Formats: sequence, C-alpha cells, structure tokens
Amino acid sequence: MTSAAPADVVGRLTVEQKARLVGGVSYWTTADLPGVPAVFLADGPHGVRRLDPANGAIAGAEPATCYPPAVALGATFDVGLAERVGAAIGAEAAERGVGVVLGPGVNIKRSPLCGRNFEYVSEDPLLAGHVGAALVRGIQSAGVGACVKHFVANDQETERLRVSADVDERTLREIHLRPFQRVVTEARPWTVMSSYNRVNGTYVGEDPRLLTGVLRDEWGFDGLVVSDWVAVDDRIAALRAGLDLEMPAPGEARVRQIVEAVKSGDLPEADVDRAARRVVALAHRVRDAEGPADATDLVDHHELAREAAARAIVLLRNEPVARAGDEAPAGDEAPARDDGPAPLLPLAKDARIAVVGELARTPRYQGAGSSQVVPTRLDDALTALTEDYPDLAFAPGYALGREAGDDTALAAEAVAEASDADVVLFFAGLPDDAEAEGRDRTHIDLPAVQVDLLESVLDVNPRVVVVLSNGSVVRLPFADRVPAVVEGWLLGQAGGSATADVLTGRVNPSGRLSETIPHRLADGPAYLDFPGEDLHVRYAEGVFVGHRWYDARDLDVAFPFGHGLSYTTFGYDGLTVTAGDDELRVTLTLTNTGDVPGREVVQCYVGRDASAVARPPRVLAAFDVVELEPGESRRVELTVPRSDLAHWSVREDGWVTESGTWRVEVGASSRDLRATAEIEIAGDDALRPITRASSLREAAADPTVGPLVTSAIETMDEDVREMALAIPVGRIPYVPEAGVSEKQLADLIALSDGSAGRIKRTAAKVLGSISVRRRLRGSAPR
Repeated sequence: MTSAAPADVVGRLTVEQKARLVGGVSYWTTADLPGVPAVFLADGPHGVRRLDPANGAIAGAEPATCYPPAVALGATFDVGLAERVGAAIGAEAAERGVGVVLGPGVNIKRSPLCGRNFEYVSEDPLLAGHVGAALVRGIQSAGVGACVKHFVANDQETERLRVSADVDERTLREIHLRPFQRVVTEARPWTVMSSYNRVNGTYVGEDPRLLTGVLRDEWGFDGLVVSDWVAVDDRIAALRAGLDLEMPAPGEARVRQIVEAVKSGDLPEADVDRAARRVVALAHRVRDAEGPADATDLVDHHELAREAAARAIVLLRNEPVARAGDEAPAGDEAPARDDGPAPLLPLAKDARIAVVGELARTPRYQGAGSSQVVPTRLDDALTALTEDYPDLAFAPGYALGREAGDDTALAAEAVAEASDADVVLFFAGLPDDAEAEGRDRTHIDLPAVQVDLLESVLDVNPRVVVVLSNGSVVRLPFADRVPAVVEGWLLGQAGGSATADVLTGRVNPSGRLSETIPHRLADGPAYLDFPGEDLHVRYAEGVFVGHRWYDARDLDVAFPFGHGLSYTTFGYDGLTVTAGDDELRVTLTLTNTGDVPGREVVQCYVGRDASAVARPPRVLAAFDVVELEPGESRRVELTVPRSDLAHWSVREDGWVTESGTWRVEVGASSRDLRATAEIEIAGDDALRPITRASSLREAAADPTVGPLVTSAIETMDEDVREMALAIPVGRIPYVPEAGVSEKQLADLIALSDGSAGRIKRTAAKVLGSISVRRRLRGSAPR
C-alpha cells in the first residue's frame, strides 16, 4: 500500500494535532488522525494480553497461549527456540489486531530480590541480549512490532517511578546497556520503552544522552521510543530528549501544555514534528505489515509452549539413593556388583510414586502484574504424572497464599503417604503474592511451612525429588540432603506436562542456570545497596554482577551460573582458538559419552590476568546448544566477536580492547570448565600523549620518551622509584633541586606527541637535567 511519507503527513497537521499524536488516547491505543491509523499496543513478554482499550485492568484479557516467561526462556540458552516462541507470540498478536507487543524485557538481575525478575532473562548481559534479540526477530517476523524494555537500569520495583540508579559509566555500558545494544543493533526492534527510573539523577525519559546520543546516534536506532505507562514527569523535557510517544493517555491538559510550549518558544516545533513523524512511521509500518497467512493453531502453540518449558527445566542435582530393601547382604553372602544404586531421575517405570505439595495440583506458571496472560488451557503436573503412574498417591501437604493457616493435618497426611513410596516428588515454590510487579522481595527463602514439611518427609523417606516453582532464585538449605533437585521456574501454561516429560525421561533435561543460586542473600553483589535509600540506589558492585561477582571473590555458591545436569554425559576435546580480523573462532569436539540422546549447552568464557582495569576472572563470551545421539561426536564452532572483548574506557570515553594474552575456557558452567587455551590478541590500546597531569609512570610508557625516563630513574632504590613514578610530570620543575624548567618540561611534552620535530638528543638533554636519581632520593617524603 502506498501512502504519504511521514514528513508529508506531519506537515499537514496543526500543532495541536501533532501534540495529540505524540500521546496515547486510551490505555492501549494511539491517536487516529488523517493519514495516521491508530496502533493497538498490548502487554506480552510471554504471550498476548489484549485488553479492552478503555480498561487498564489486568482481568478480562482475551485468552492467548501463555509461554514460559523470560526467566525460563533464559534457562534454555536456546536462541532458535526463543525466536520460534517470539514468532508464535507475534502471530497471535497479529490475529488479535495488536500492532506492538510490549516485550521482551532484558534488564539485568543485579539482585534476586527484584520482584519482576521473572520477566527478565538473566544476570548476564550477553545471554540477555541474545535471547532478547531472538524474541524480537520472532515477533517482528509476524508483521508485529516488538518493544524492548525497560531502557535502562530499571532493576528493582521499590520506588521504581522515582529512584535514581547511580551507576558509573563503565558499569552502565558493559552491563546494563549492553543487552539493549545487542537487541537494537542485531534485531532492529520497531520500538523501545524508556523506563520509569532516573539514571544518575535524570529521568531516562528526559535524558537526551541516553535516548538520542546512545540509542540513536551511537546504535543507529530508527524506531519509536515509547514511555512506560505513566512514566513521564516533564513532557517538554522528554520531547527535547527524544521520547516520542507518551502512554497511556495523558489527556487534553498535556496537549495544551505542548502547544503552549511551542507558542512560547520553550519547545521548538521541530522537536514535536520529529516525535510525530516517528509515530506516523510506526502507524504506517503496522498498517502495511503482512501478518501470517494462516490462522494460528492453538494446539500447535500449546505444544511449542510444552517444548520450551521442558527445555527450560534445570536438573540441579541427581544423586543415587538405594531403595528400601535394596541393600546388599553383609559378609560372605554379599554378591559382587559392578554398579551401585541409580540416580532418582528419570523415574523408574515401576516406581511407587507419592506426590506431595499443592503446587503439583495448583501450578504457579507466571508472575503477577502487567505480564499476566489468560491461558488457552492449563496443564498441571499432578494430572500429567497420573497418566504415567495411575496409582500414584497425592497429598497437598500445605496450603498456598496468605490464607494458609495451620497445616498440621495436611503435613501428617503427606508424611504418611511419603513413607510408603519408592520416590517422593515434593513440589515446593513461592506463592503468587511473593513475586509481582510493583514490589520487591525481602528475602529469598521458601515458605517455612514447605521447608519444615520437607524435613519431615526426609525423615521417613530419603528418596525425595524436590521440584521448584519460582520466578527468581530461592535459597536451598536442604540441597545437600535431597538426592534430586529440579529447578522448574515459572513454565507457562504447559509447564505441568513439561515437568512430567522431564521427570519420566521422555525429555532429557538441558536447561542451564541463567542466574547464580547463592547459599544466602548476603553473599550477593547488591546485598548492601538494594534497594537503596532516599530515592537513590548505588550500583556499587560495578561490573561484578552475578557470576562475575561470585567468581571474582571465589565465593562458594549452591549452584553456579550455567550449571545443569543431564541424563547423559558429555566429553570435551580438541579445543583450538584462532584469531581473525574481527573475531575469535573457538572450536572443539563434543561427544555424547552416555547411553541416551541429550542436549549440551557449550559455554565459552574469556578472561585475562594482566589488565589495566578490574576484571572478573571470566565472562560469558559465546554459547551453543548441541544435540547428540549416544556415542555421537561433533565438531562445534563458537564465534566471539572482537568487539565483545572490549571494555569501556572512561578515559577514552569509548570501547578499548587490550592487547596481550587472553584466556579462553570452554565448559558446562562458569565453574565446570573442561578445556582452556590462550591466545595473543592485538588490541587497540590507546597511546596518549604526555600532559602535565601524566605521571612519570605514564611518561615511561610513552614510545618516544619512555626509554629515556626509564634510564633516568633506573638506579633509584625500588621504594623511592615507585614514589617517583607516581609524581605528575607537571610538578617536576618544583621538586627541590630537580633542575628542570617549565620550558624544558614543555619540550618534553611536545616531544611525546610528535608535534615538534626534535631529535632524540633533545630528549636526552631534557631528561638529563632531571636529577631525580640523586635529588628525589634525598627529598622523598618520609
């Protein structure tokens, strides 16, 4: 369909019409003006939540497939799967008349207490960026716009509309902006949502450096920036900064405010035109997009949700425990046996199963808040398991929610059922009100009633599998006592069937932890600074977020980032690393050394010991999911872009890759590293000309004058030399008896950057007059 260009459409509108165009007209729709069709926006990070345009309430949405939330999709490490899920969400959105899906969310999990962590992918910016980009590609392949959110540093719910995330530039660039950068540059989302919070004192929606300088000028974003709902504080400042569309419906007062600002000269009309053009461009893009040709098949979509949920489940622990009566006779009657008892999972087909826990019957499959989806159907694990074990016993054991009271009778029933079983499947997790948009958690503990019941069950039967339901990590004080632990996250509408698939072995678990599970909350990087005070939260952990923190401090953790077990085993061999112009190529041979097919998440980490900046021992640099039959080997190749080796240099105000030796480690988690190699990298380390503020140490590193500085101080005692190297060169003329004039110092500085055509002899003369070898030794502070 042909239509007038956005600039032509905007050129025909009055200032009042343009002011109306840059704000929504209902909870979910933009304005409908001549040449500008309205756009319907809908929440939908893990499914489409299409509501009545006039109603902001969560209830009453049209049913749609509820896929596993981001917390679970992140655990798959499977970008291809995430893209398929995104395409299915986009198809359902198109069928429901939705033009923009408000998702995915790629904020960093700097603390497990964030009440919205279930909507976010990972503690790791690389994983969050790759999964987020895949979801965007999938959604937009269906002719529907995606909206990556919440840009940026919206990592808590406490005072989210006012708090200032106080974060240094390196941390902001390397950790919190990084996943957004990957999504924007690789997947080209149609829209970006600016967050509620301030960054270093300025609301993100009013920050021209972030919304225009970084997002558009540096990353090349050409779409529309929409506010989070009721996030705009100063609309005039926001328009100047580059926030195009205010949602949900600011009303006529806002229209008058914009018109008056233009008339008074406080707001250039060009700023309003720019925002209006972007709204028109989005409206035309939505109108002209071609959605899926066929109607969506909700049965197929449910099966996709089941597949995604099964791949998200992480087998944390799976130890062998003998059945009662299986103990070998003592003494001479003991038969020789080559193997011991088998791990509890997968479940034996003839096992007598007891299921304990209300969560098996009443699944918690998504978090609370704006992301809630009304599912098309809902599977529960108890029903699914009954299909495999018709005679299983069930006891709820505890009640859910705030109404839970005295569970003594429920607990007694559960213990009785557990005592006679071959295997107890104990379903534990957080209630609905524990994790929700709008509030943060205050601890990471499971409900005490569940932990107490688990201890009672273990007293009568050690053969227990704990199956967890939670949107962010929980503390597992019982992990060493329970033979098998399954992290089930929040798995969407098909999670019950997917759980049964993994427990029975129909699906070999391949999920991996996208966030570290600590022993206790106090071990975490943000423990002392979350959620802040006086409307400020310090990001004092810097770049040491998640596994970077735990590995740098060598802290013991319950389960490390990237961890996850399988029903088979994998061998790593033949690691090689080669450097190209723009990337590292990491290759190895992976072999399924077990007896069943399986999927391994191969993880590549990079690090270096000698660095000009503080670094964690390793950071995730690449990953891939590899599926192998028993005994099958495959050569796996991972690519690490050279740009991903760079750190943000505050001094250079840009990305810098350090030259030298880099370590490449490949394995099954950040602490299960199977192969290591080193490679020399030619970086782009900056060579700075000497200034008056440079230290003698920096002058010694200068390629022109460095050797002469070194020769001038090489005979000093070591302690005196270290003090001398710290002195700014601009102070040398004022060191007693140094014998250096300001003119001589100026000659030295000019020589360092090549601006003067002096010869080496001139440098020698200048440096020869710096009598630091003798005089600093006598004048050094005591």
